[in-house]
Amino acid sequence: MTSLDKPTTTDQDTDARAVTEAALFEAFGGVRGMVETVLPGLLFVTIFTINKDLKTSAIAAVAVSLVLVVVRLVRRDTVKHAFSGVFGVAFGVVFAMMTGNAKDFYLPGMLYTLGLALAYIVTAAVGFPLIGVILGPVFKENLSWRSRNPGRKSAYTKSSWAWGLILLAKCAILFPLYWWADTTQFGWVLIALKIPPFLLAVYLTWVFLAKAPPPIDVFAEMEAEEEAEKARKAAAAEAQRGEA
Repeated sequence: MTSLDKPTTTDQDTDARAVTEAALFEAFGGVRGMVETVLPGLLFVTIFTINKDLKTSAIAAVAVSLVLVVVRLVRRDTVKHAFSGVFGVAFGVVFAMMTGNAKDFYLPGMLYTLGLALAYIVTAAVGFPLIGVILGPVFKENLSWRSRNPGRKSAYTKSSWAWGLILLAKCAILFPLYWWADTTQFGWVLIALKIPPFLLAVYLTWVFLAKAPPPIDVFAEMEAEEEAEKARKAAAAEAQRGEA
C-alpha cells in the first residue's frame, strides 16, 4: 500500500472532532468542573475520617462549595457547575443532620445518580435521548437532530445508553455498600468512583459524536433567514420606489 492509498483524516474530520471535544468540555465543565464536583465530598470524608464529627465535616463541605461559587463570580465565569455543587452539598448536609447519620450526606447524590441513569435509559429507549437534549444547544442544533439528522440522533441514542448503563453500574456498587460499609469506607469508595465513570461516559460520547454527521446550526439558519427576509423587503421597497 502506497502513502496515497493509506486512509487519511481530512481537515473537516479533524475540525469536527475538535468542535465535539470543545463542546463536551464546555457542557460537562472540564477539569475545573470535576474538581468542583469532587472537592466538597472529599473534604467531608477527610475531616470525618480524622475526627468523626458530622457538624464540622458538613460545615467544611458547605464552606468550600460557597468559596468555589464566589471564585467563579469574581472571575465572571459560568457558575452552573459550582451552583449545582452547592445545592448537592446542601441537600446532603440537611439530610445527614436530620438523620444524624453522616453516611446520609451521600444519599441524595446517590438517588440523583440513580434517577439520572434511569432518565438516560428511558429517553434512549423511546427515541428522545436525554444527552441530545443537553448537548443540542451547545452544538447550536437544538432539537434539529431528531427529524433532520438521523446520524446524530443515533449517536445521541448510543451516548444516552452509555451514560445510563455506566451510572446504573455505579449505583449497583454504591447502594449495597451504603448498607454494608461504615461511613469512612463508603465515603472513600464513593470519592474513588466520582471521576472514572464520568470520564468513560464522556469519552464514549465523544467517540459516538465524532463519527456522526456534523450538527445543523439552526441559529445560523435563522440568522440567514432573517438576512434573506431583510433583503427581500429591501428589494420590494426599491421596486416600489422605482415604480413611483
